[in-house]
Amino acid sequence: MGKALPFLMFQDGKAEEAMNYYISIIDDSEIISIARYGANEAGDEGSVMQASFSIKGQEFMCIDSNVKHQFTFTPSFSIFVTCDSEEEIDTLYQKLIDGGQALMPIGDYGFSQKFGWLNDRFGVSWQLNLPL
Repeated sequence: MGKALPFLMFQDGKAEEAMNYYISIIDDSEIISIARYGANEAGDEGSVMQASFSIKGQEFMCIDSNVKHQFTFTPSFSIFVTCDSEEEIDTLYQKLIDGGQALMPIGDYGFSQKFGWLNDRFGVSWQLNLPL
C-alpha cells in the first residue's frame, strides 16, 4: 500500500507561490517535485499539475485546480506545527498571519506555553504550538 499524504488544492494558480513561501519561512522544509501543465493540456500552461513538498519532515501534495469550485480550504483541516522556541512560534505566526486571519490569536490558552491558530493568505489553516 502507498502512503497517505495531506493534499492541498489551490485555486488561481497559487500552489507554487504557497510552497515557496512555506519553505522560505519554516526550517527543514523543501519542494520535492513539481510537474507543470504544458501547452494544450487541461490546465493553464506552467501551472502546477502536481507537486510535493515537505514541512519539518511531513510530506504534502498540492495542485493548482483548473476547475473553479464553490469551496476552498476549511479550518477544520489545519497544519499543526510544534515549535521549539518562543522565537520560532512568534516568527512563524507573524509571517503566516500577514494577509491572513487569526482564528485564535497567539497567546496562553492553558494547554501549552503559547498557541496560535490562523488562516494564512492562501486560506490554509495553521495551528502553531509551543508545548509546556
